[in-house]
Amino acid sequence: MPYIAAIDQGTTSTRVIVTTTEGTVCSQAQFEHEQIMPRQGWVEHDPLEIWRNTRRALAQALAEKDIAEADIAALGITNQRETAVVWEKETGRPVYNAIVWQDTRTNFDGNPAQHLEKTGLLRNSYPAGPKWAWILDNVEGARERAERGELLAGTIDTWLMWNLTGGARQPEEAVHLTDVTNASRTLLMDLHTLDWDDELCEEIGVPRVMLPEIRASIGKFASVRRRGPIAGAPITGVLGDQQAALFGQGCLAEGEAKITYGTGLFMLLNTGERAQVSANGMLTTVAYQREGEAPVYALEGSVAVGGSLIQWLRDQLGILRTAAESESLARQVDDSAGVVIVPAFSGLFAPRWRPDARGVITGLTRFADRRHIARAALEATCLQAIEVVRAVEQDAGTSIPELRVDGGMTDNELLMQMQADLLGAPVVRPGSIETTVMGAASAAGIGASLIDAPLTLGESTRWECTMDQPERERFMSAWEDAVARSYGLG
Repeated sequence: MPYIAAIDQGTTSTRVIVTTTEGTVCSQAQFEHEQIMPRQGWVEHDPLEIWRNTRRALAQALAEKDIAEADIAALGITNQRETAVVWEKETGRPVYNAIVWQDTRTNFDGNPAQHLEKTGLLRNSYPAGPKWAWILDNVEGARERAERGELLAGTIDTWLMWNLTGGARQPEEAVHLTDVTNASRTLLMDLHTLDWDDELCEEIGVPRVMLPEIRASIGKFASVRRRGPIAGAPITGVLGDQQAALFGQGCLAEGEAKITYGTGLFMLLNTGERAQVSANGMLTTVAYQREGEAPVYALEGSVAVGGSLIQWLRDQLGILRTAAESESLARQVDDSAGVVIVPAFSGLFAPRWRPDARGVITGLTRFADRRHIARAALEATCLQAIEVVRAVEQDAGTSIPELRVDGGMTDNELLMQMQADLLGAPVVRPGSIETTVMGAASAAGIGASLIDAPLTLGESTRWECTMDQPERERFMSAWEDAVARSYGLG
């Protein structure tokens, strides 16, 4: 039986699944990696730790069901997108830690929309390109070495493919590739030519010689090296994590949308072959591209803090023992007792784009306890999601009849009911919420001609709105007041 393997390299962990061509997950393995925060606003990962965890997860997933390497007929990769790595071409040694998409050190003092038409992105701390430039400017000798062709740059997909196909042991065989979805998150790729833009590379300060070749998302990239994990497996699908979730949800028609509740919140609306520029704080991105076909684009609303707010309550404040406890605590009270949380830990992303905002908690009284704070955290997640939904609807000129959801937070059924209530529309969760990694598996399966459509996700669960309009307006008013208090604190 041919199997499809998929690597899901995320912000907090690396996971591998092995699935059949019918979509049955046979085995999986997952390993967390360290979150490195050397200064306020800085977030880094160790690229070598990520690669070690990838190898471990691949080996464990195969060993769990005694699956032979030769039975892996396709390998897909999905990854945290804007996280930037620079490494030595000859040794594979990173010259600096990976700078994570949440990191705010590369904020720009100018017109953030100056490249919006060409790249679909705002010039701020989010894209990968300025992160690469920061590394070159702050690691001694790095810029000169990059210009001599001694250093390579990539997002995490590129880093993994380079190591899978040769890496430090066989650098002459390692491929230096990325796909259009990840390249569209760098501020260096022209959305219309699907190639690196020389003027942008020069302006932002990233030598083109260090950038990977851009390929379609679905098709043949390379094969895993002979002595690597799952040796010889063809890499046939690569997608940034949010595009993978869109693909995994089967949102392949123009006008279909999903929102992923993970470390952050990410909404994507399929706009077909049209790269629509937002007038409401959304970004334009490549959704996916099949080899030999025109690209499909999407509008995206990115929120920095989703599940990481629950992690903060657990790890920094000790209010929760586990992330799952947020639901049980929140159910013990009828409301948040006026407590509102604005989790602007890295400023506010879409649709506001306020890097000067900082997290605030308003409405505290001595009556409030950890149950109310847990409920307020769930409400904050819903309210941030509503902001990007409304902005996307304004850009699209239509309302979204139902919201397709996925990601780890959607296990929280109270959160899903609250989202339907505050949104005023149905929320629909697929049978499998792991749409990101299944999207990567689907892309790989299609790229290897094993399947011709995304893998099935099982029977859906649906939540209907039970809240009236005046109550929704009260929530939004309290939210707007709290957000206003977060401005200018950075």
